[in-house]
Amino acid sequence: MLEEYNALKLENQLCFPLYACSKEVIKLYKPFLDDIDLTYTQYITMMVMWEKKELNVKELGECLYLDSGTLTPVLKKLESKGYISRMRSKEDERTLLVSLTQQGEELKRQAAKIPVQMGQCIKLEPEEAKELYRLLYKVLDGMTK
Repeated sequence: MLEEYNALKLENQLCFPLYACSKEVIKLYKPFLDDIDLTYTQYITMMVMWEKKELNVKELGECLYLDSGTLTPVLKKLESKGYISRMRSKEDERTLLVSLTQQGEELKRQAAKIPVQMGQCIKLEPEEAKELYRLLYKVLDGMTK
């Protein structure tokens, strides 16, 4: 292959192992999330809700790097399951608030084992995992600022 096309080799792309790892990690999550009837996107949304309890859709989207078009169907599904409630802000009708329900809080107990289960699936030493986490957020922060 000509030198000018080396950049087009899959093995020279940082994006490919990021994409493949993301896809494979989400696949590993599936059986654990099936046990609590959540998709991966619903799960990460609930993780934010367990931590914050209430926030507006814009803030939630910023936490998850998701736009409202992606987030809205996720929130509707979580609301239909009874895990969150959505209501307009009294101060500003344009702002949609998302709140964790009691049922959503109870789901947290079932989900608490998932990070441990996933930790057993990913073969990294704790120091390696911390370094990977740091590097991934460095990349992510560099793209979003």
